[in-house]
Amino acid sequence: MDLLRYCLPLLLLAAPVAAADLAKADAIRAALVGNTVTGSMIASGAYAEYYAPDGTLRAADYAGHWALKGDRMCFRYGQDPELCWGVVLSGGHVAWIGENGEEGQGVIKPGNPAGW
Repeated sequence: MDLLRYCLPLLLLAAPVAAADLAKADAIRAALVGNTVTGSMIASGAYAEYYAPDGTLRAADYAGHWALKGDRMCFRYGQDPELCWGVVLSGGHVAWIGENGEEGQGVIKPGNPAGW
């Protein structure tokens, strides 16, 4: 069972994502809002963020805003342009899907364990 837990993110990376695999806004909200996600993005590396119910996100050394727009989760950090991704949810894992496929992944942790 432990092997499956560690291999699941790799399986998500290996399989192409069909539109039917993308989560709807209600499922995204239920899985991510009020929780913390730790993972890695191809473009920017490791991250750990808490998605507060008020639309803010907090991390150890930065903050920003999140919003659901249709069935995509969008993020704004400071003055940077807003970035949006489709979301694939699988158990306690999330994959961030951009125009060219998966751009990152993470593990969902309940609540705000770091207290950000």
